[in-house]
Amino acid sequence: MKFCLICSDQFDTRSWACPTCGFIPSQIDGYFALAPALAKENSHYTPEAYPELAALEAKNFWFRGRNQLIIWALKKYFPQADRLLEIGCGTGFVLSGIAEAFPESKLTGTDIFCAGLAHAARRVPGAELYQMDARCIPYRDEFDVIGAFDVLEHIEEDGTVLREIFAALRPGGGIAVTVPQHPWLWSRQDEHACHVRRYRTGELREKVLRAGFQVVFETSFVSFLLPAMFVSRLFMYRKNKVSENPPRRGIMFQRDQCSNVNPTDELRLPTMINTAFETVMNVERRIIRLGIRSPWGGSRLLIARRL
Repeated sequence: MKFCLICSDQFDTRSWACPTCGFIPSQIDGYFALAPALAKENSHYTPEAYPELAALEAKNFWFRGRNQLIIWALKKYFPQADRLLEIGCGTGFVLSGIAEAFPESKLTGTDIFCAGLAHAARRVPGAELYQMDARCIPYRDEFDVIGAFDVLEHIEEDGTVLREIFAALRPGGGIAVTVPQHPWLWSRQDEHACHVRRYRTGELREKVLRAGFQVVFETSFVSFLLPAMFVSRLFMYRKNKVSENPPRRGIMFQRDQCSNVNPTDELRLPTMINTAFETVMNVERRIIRLGIRSPWGGSRLLIARRL
C-alpha cells in the first residue's frame, strides 16, 4: 500500500495520485520526488560522487565482495521474495546484482539524490525508481524485503529509518542491512563520505530490535582485511597530520574535522592487490557460509524479520 504524504491515506494503485486528497508528487529529472527539497543537495551525501563511484564499483574488491555476500544472504533467508526495495540504491550496483539473483521479482530502488537514480536506471532498467527520504517511506505493508546497504551511517535518525522500514514491510518480511563498523576506525574517509557514525559492536542489533524486528543472522565482514584497513587509515592520518595537524579523536580523527580526502582513494588499488584482496574476501565469505562468525571486521551485515 502506498501512503499519502499529505493526508496519510493509504491506497493500492499503480499511480501516485492520492484518491482522497488528489496529491501527486512532483517529478525531478523524470523521477517522482517524494522529498523534493532534498533531491539536489543535503548533508547525507554528495551527488558529485556518483559518476566516480559508478566507474569504480564493478571492478573493486570491496563492492564486488559485499555484493556477493548480500546476494548469498538474500537467497538464503528470503528465497521467495517477490517485492524488494533498496533504500539508498545509489548507482544501482547492488540492485543490479539483486535483479540477476531474483529475475522474477519486482524491484524498487530509491535514493535521496536524483543523480544516483540516473545511473541506477541504466543498470536496472526494469526497476521502479523514486527519489525518497528514508526517514519517511510512503509505503505500508508493501515489501517482502527492504535493503539498506551502507546507508544508515549517513543518517542521524537511523532509528526512525528502521521504524519506517518496519512499517513498509509485509508481516513476515525482512530487512537486510550493512554498515561500517568500529568507531576506532573513524577517519577522514568517513568525514568525506558524510558518515555520522561507525557502528559499535552490538549497536546495530540493539537498534534493529528496538524497531520491533527479530534478528535472524548477523556477521562482521572485511575481517581478514581489517589490519590492512587500519594501516591504510593510519597512514592517511599521519600523512594529513603533517600538512593540517588535525586534532585527535581516539585513534583516528575528530568527527567534526572536515577534509578534502576522497573516500574512493582507499579503494583505488593496483590490479594485483585488488585481485588478492578479492580472493581474501571470497575465502572469508566461504567461511561465513560455514557458520563461522567474527565479531571484528570493517563492516557488519544483519538480517532480521518483521514478525
